[in-house]
Amino acid sequence: MSLEQRINAAWYGRPGWLLLLLPLTFLFRFVAALRRKLITPQSCGAPVIVVGNISVGGSGKTPVVLALANFCRDRAYRVGIVSRGYGGRAPHYPFKLESNTEPGIAGDEPCLIARRSGLPVVVAPDRVAAAKLLVEQYNCNLIISDDGLQHYRLARDIEVLLVDGQRGFGNGYCLPVGPLREPVSRASSVDLTVVNGGSASLSGHTMLLAGDTAVNISSGENSGESRCLTDWPQTSRRVHAVAGIGNPSRFFDALRSKGFDVIEHPFADHHIYSESDLQFADDFAVIMTEKDAVKCARFTLKNTWMLPVDADIDDAFYLAFSSLLERLPRS
Repeated sequence: MSLEQRINAAWYGRPGWLLLLLPLTFLFRFVAALRRKLITPQSCGAPVIVVGNISVGGSGKTPVVLALANFCRDRAYRVGIVSRGYGGRAPHYPFKLESNTEPGIAGDEPCLIARRSGLPVVVAPDRVAAAKLLVEQYNCNLIISDDGLQHYRLARDIEVLLVDGQRGFGNGYCLPVGPLREPVSRASSVDLTVVNGGSASLSGHTMLLAGDTAVNISSGENSGESRCLTDWPQTSRRVHAVAGIGNPSRFFDALRSKGFDVIEHPFADHHIYSESDLQFADDFAVIMTEKDAVKCARFTLKNTWMLPVDADIDDAFYLAFSSLLERLPRS
């Protein structure tokens, strides 16, 4: 077992040997609380919705950002989206994405959001500067921040917390003993909580990731072909499943629920792929997440597919979210 695997086992099980680092956890919590107390939030000139989590790793933020962006756009808001741009190295910040911006420049999640939504997306370590650019240059009157729950410099009007229904808050400790960026008590201060996958032990609105149509991303004439997973040939259901996300097992389990015999290939979140990562000694199809596909489009691929997903959140969430939206100033 690698060190990363041992740490994850302790984060989402019994902390065990990590309790030796408890003094560092106390220091981490002190610094986090001090930052929140001392930092003065700054307005970007428009209402802000922050979608984030309090734990390390993915919890389904990107599909929720897309769902909320579409919901608000349908109600005539001029929506702009900001993100840290993790994993990218832009030539300058803030950096406005174009339709052909590569993940190596702006990060995988912002590229996915920009391509799926068609909305203006700006990345920068300074989310205030990114949001101001959207307001001043693109006339946006509503900003959605992808992640940034802990980016307290950006004043926010609505906070939406995402929680992984399978892993919850892990062992309940803050870093480095546990996976939390802030104490569990932080969850009580947000406006809405969404539990990805649902959980009897976690309170919040239930979300499921819905996706049953794969898209061929192979090089050649079949690129762009769509195939419903239920129509996948029974003789070809042994597949390589590739996932470089916060919780790869969720993706593998989803494919198994559709009747696939999965050969798992988990990678670290935001993994930078090489073509050799996707070269296997057989002819089985490869199915990957849409987030991974964004980074692999430049490769020469054979029989490789991506599975786009959408956030299916319960109706009670949208009723509560609409009520919060109505209270926001609108220009």
